[in-house]
Amino acid sequence: MKISTTLFYYLIFTNLLGFLLMGRDKQRAKARKWRIPERTLFFTALAGGSIGSILGMQIFRHKTRHTSFVVGMPCILTVQILLGIYLYYIY
Repeated sequence: MKISTTLFYYLIFTNLLGFLLMGRDKQRAKARKWRIPERTLFFTALAGGSIGSILGMQIFRHKTRHTSFVVGMPCILTVQILLGIYLYYIY
């Protein structure tokens, strides 16, 4: 089964967005400015940007002390991988 071009570009976009949001939130945290809500960061990961969000966490060293992120992001990724495998074998 081939991954559709639209889905491919969607996943590239959401992962890039997750990565950039982590970086931007880290910058804003350092500057003590208005922050990106955690709900937004999690929604981006749930929408397909979990790999980018995890990479952003590691590269920017952001949210790495928050259990909800350290555990939650890999759990989201695991569910997405399992869902992808399931859908691959169904279709």
